[in-house]
Amino acid sequence: MKVVEEDVAPSVVLKPGTMVLRVRPETSEEKKQTIVSAWYRQQIKEAAADLIVKWEPILGVKAKRIFVQRMKTRWGGCNTESGSIRLNTELAKKPKECLEYVVVHELAHLLERNHSDRFTALMDQCLPQWRQLRKLLNTAPLGHETWRY
Repeated sequence: MKVVEEDVAPSVVLKPGTMVLRVRPETSEEKKQTIVSAWYRQQIKEAAADLIVKWEPILGVKAKRIFVQRMKTRWGGCNTESGSIRLNTELAKKPKECLEYVVVHELAHLLERNHSDRFTALMDQCLPQWRQLRKLLNTAPLGHETWRY
């Protein structure tokens, strides 16, 4: 990450091989973290919106609410009673296919609450490579607890 201090509104831009964080001079480390976290959250919201539109009709479900937040122990979650889905902001740092896997996984939980044989069959039918994507996610660190700029 490259930090550029300028007297402009904060922003995050991806350039080949580099994330550029523009902040005002003397911006605190905490504020820098907040800016980057908000940017990651927005990236997931935008990417997930397209995936939700793609997968809801395929699975025949409708998520009532999508939350994007930082989670310490999970890539996603689903509340079957409220129809809400949660996605971890750290997914923005993973391959796009991994986000798709988590979206499909959580939408499938709207049909089948547990990781039953029916759930596995749904995943196999919709996303045959889901096991490889799950393995990729589970072998990667969930997040970075310490940030340095």
